[in-house]
Amino acid sequence: MESQQNQVNGKAIAGMVLGITAIIIPYAGFILGILGIIFSIKAMNEIEQYGQQGRGLAITGLVTSIISISIYALIILFFVIVGVFVTA
Repeated sequence: MESQQNQVNGKAIAGMVLGITAIIIPYAGFILGILGIIFSIKAMNEIEQYGQQGRGLAITGLVTSIISISIYALIILFFVIVGVFVTA
């Protein structure tokens, strides 16, 4: 049985997968990005607290989730601006 220090944090893996899929999957990416940020932050706290592995995975999940949310925020902002100018 592995000790807790040698285990890779499962939330770090989940955060990374959610962050990457948030960039790839349209429409649901915004929600997946938010979930990716939550999982990644929780993973980083657990990694520090329990001395687990997976800090790089958690950081990757955090960065990709932030990028995906930023992309979707820009897309929404673009449509709002276009909508304002079209109706004006």
